[in-house]
Amino acid sequence: MKKIAVPITEDGILDAHFGHCKYFALIVVDGNELTSEEIIQAPPHEPGLLPKWLAQHKVTDVLSGGMGNRAIQVFKQHNINVYVGAPTDLNARELVNGFINDTVTFTANCCDH
Repeated sequence: MKKIAVPITEDGILDAHFGHCKYFALIVVDGNELTSEEIIQAPPHEPGLLPKWLAQHKVTDVLSGGMGNRAIQVFKQHNINVYVGAPTDLNARELVNGFINDTVTFTANCCDH
């Protein structure tokens, strides 16, 4: 079982910049089936906070459009897998479905800091 976090906008679409998103979709996946989804408000932006906060929510994977290298390293310290370069025109469920079925292409990290 996986718990996948996706940073989203108010419209439920992937937020291109991970660290400044307002919401997260937390989607539980069992095999290739999405079993539950929860939308939670992100805490105020503070460097290093989100990896610990998402680990407390038992997140195993993060799908993101872009993320700084330091944040990626902190996620690894919390045993959370990070996938960057996700297409920013999908909603969270579409993105997670594409991820678990290997039909979504992750490209270059769109974050340059």
